[in-house]
Formats: sequence, structure tokens, C-alpha cells
Amino acid sequence: MKFGSIGPITIHVPELFEDNDLLARLNPRWDMALIGKKTGVHKRHIAAEGECASDLGVAAAEKLFDEYGVDRRSIDFLMLCTQTPDMPLPTTACLMQDRLRLPTSVGALDFNLGCSGYVYGLALADGLIRSGSAKRILFITAETYSRYIDPADRSLRPIFGDGAAATLVEAADEPSLGPFVFGTDGRGAGALMLTEGSIRPPAEALQPSRRKRWPSVLFMDGPALVKFTLDVVPPLIKELLETAQLEREAIELYLVHQATTYMIEHLRAKLDVTAEQMPEALEAYGNTVSSTIPVLIRDLRNSGGLRPGMQTLQIGFGVGLSWGGCLWTETFGDR
Repeated sequence: MKFGSIGPITIHVPELFEDNDLLARLNPRWDMALIGKKTGVHKRHIAAEGECASDLGVAAAEKLFDEYGVDRRSIDFLMLCTQTPDMPLPTTACLMQDRLRLPTSVGALDFNLGCSGYVYGLALADGLIRSGSAKRILFITAETYSRYIDPADRSLRPIFGDGAAATLVEAADEPSLGPFVFGTDGRGAGALMLTEGSIRPPAEALQPSRRKRWPSVLFMDGPALVKFTLDVVPPLIKELLETAQLEREAIELYLVHQATTYMIEHLRAKLDVTAEQMPEALEAYGNTVSSTIPVLIRDLRNSGGLRPGMQTLQIGFGVGLSWGGCLWTETFGDR
């Protein structure tokens, strides 16, 4: 049996960006010093007019092919995690297969999940490889949340950035991913939601968990998401360690969804871990939703903070409400 292994990762962000100085000039009443401290974000990239998730994902994939000498003909499955597809149908991954000139023998699918999506995608890719259905999977995460955010929305505009990541998941002789643990609680779906453009009539659609204060079509109940995260992540880690028969001391890095610095600091305190053990990659990108964990991994690899053999936990949490975690041993660069 072969096992899924995380290979090279590349990212792509739009050329257009907003930094906190710009937001301060545009919105003099916003306390951007305080907002920057709480969010950890000082710059976020914004998709240009007409620039879609597929454009960002294709650019990230082309970087992967070019920078790491990956033969596009060797890809046998394409997965796209996005909540901002180019259109309701056809599947955006099918459009990307053509644009990337991948073989017509590849499988291609989208799945709609956000902040926990990277962990879910790794589990799907690992399962395809373990079953013998695929050997080399191109896993792309791409989001353009800015499409849903009104410029006057102080609660969302300083946090979210657009971007994409391309991860090569390929067959290996030894397992490095897993076990995986997942969770879902649809009762909390109203904490992060978008009903515009939905088929279900507005009168029957889910309602936000709190009064909607801002003009964006996207709604986020920040306090509810913080409480949810602090409630589910510690038991998730406990279950992962028990399943893997490991002690907490064996974990060198906690690679968590990059929501905000405020969220991460609360998680560190709850879990009694240091900033070195639970690193951040928010300052130059913002919260890129499904791409935050691969962005973090790419940055840590480049800085030397992540090395072959290191034992880590990946943890995603958010929209749905959904959460997922996995044990991961870094192997890239060691083969």
C-alpha cells in the first residue's frame, strides 16, 4: 500500500493589495493600530475586477510546475477547495483541468469548505492514494472572500485576504499523514454565512446568529467563533494524541488555521503552548480561509522553522461549523 505525502507547496496572491495605512487613510475613524494588533494582519491581497478563484489557483499550480519541475502529465487527480467558485456550475476544477493542460484521464472535483478545508482535502487525497485510485494529486485551495465584503465593513475588511495555494500530494512508501479526526455542528452554521444567491428563498434561509450590523453580504459572528474554537480544539487534540498513542511532548509544532492573532493567542493560552510552538503567518496575507495552513507551511519551510522529521498537528476550524485535525510528520526535502 502507498500513502499520501505532502510534497512542494506554492502560493499565489493577487497583485492588488491593501495595507493598514491605506485603510486608516480611507477610514479615519477606524483605530487601525488596535485592529492590527488584534487581527495580526497588516496587509491583505485583493482580487482585481474579474479575477476569480480559478485564476489564482491556476497561477499557484503553474508556479508549482515551474519551480519544482513537476510534470503536469503526471497529475492523475485535481482537487479544488473553495467557497468562491467561478460559477455554480460547471465544477471549477473541470475548468482548471483544461487551463492547466492536465491529461483528460484525471479526476477533478470541487468541495465547498473553508477554514477546515485543507485538513479535509489532505484526508481525501490520502484516501485516494491509499485506495490505489491516484498516485499524484494536485490539491488547490483558492478563495476570493473580498467579493462578499463591503468596503465599509470594519469587522471583515481588515481580516480577510484573497489567495491560493497549490499542494502536491504524492504516493510514498511510509505514512506521514494521520490519524485524522473530524467534527461538524450545523447548529452553529449561522455564525459564518452567506445567503445571497442561494436557491432557498430568503424567508427560509438560515438566519445569522446575531443581529447583522455591517453591510457585507457575508456575516461573521466573531465571539461565537472564538467560543466554538476554544470548545472544540482542545478535545480534538486530545483525541488525536490518544488515537496516535502519543504524548503532547512529542508535538513540535501546532499548525492551526490562521483566523486572527486574537484567536491564536487564546488557543495558545488554552493549550499552554508558546508562540514558537503555534506560529503565525497572518501579517502579509490576512486570513486566506482554506489557504492559511498551506501558506503557513510554505513560510515555515522557507524560514527553516519546519524541517524533515518534525512531528506536527494540523488543525482547521470554522465555517459549518466544522473542524478537523491530523498528525503530520514533515518529509519534504528528506527524499
